[in-house]
Amino acid sequence: MPQDYHLSWEQYHQKIEQLAQKIYDSGWEFDQILAIARGGLRVGDICSRMFQKPLAILIAQSYTGQQQGSLHIAPHITMTQAHLSARLLVVDDLVDSGKTLAAIVSRLFQENPQIIELKTAVIWVKGHAQFQPDYYVECLPHNPWIHQPFEPYDHWQFSPTPGAT
Repeated sequence: MPQDYHLSWEQYHQKIEQLAQKIYDSGWEFDQILAIARGGLRVGDICSRMFQKPLAILIAQSYTGQQQGSLHIAPHITMTQAHLSARLLVVDDLVDSGKTLAAIVSRLFQENPQIIELKTAVIWVKGHAQFQPDYYVECLPHNPWIHQPFEPYDHWQFSPTPGAT
């Protein structure tokens, strides 16, 4: 059984900075970043700011809690431009099985003929992944569950404030 992998906010942000450094060091030029939400939102936001590139967002979901189920990809991408750019960096937090990123990359090329170059970047790649991203910070061969610092919000419950109306 793989051990769990826990990160603080500081460690999480350091991993995103390490990922951005790898992309920068590669010398690859891109025009836009597409973040895969929800896990890739923070990665995309920070990279968009660091590289000063426009951000687009695509929502995909395959997990409920710690169980991977059916893959659902939103029909539309949210962005301020009319179309995705020709050189696109797709970011997410991790590649687990690889099914999500593989399906998204395939769909992007099918639906966007203007894309001439696309690369992928994630913080973590698990050992059993069937998709290899172009950039990553860490390979986790034993496939641990990654406890990211925002995970407590998955179970957050608001309670009424005394005296609030």
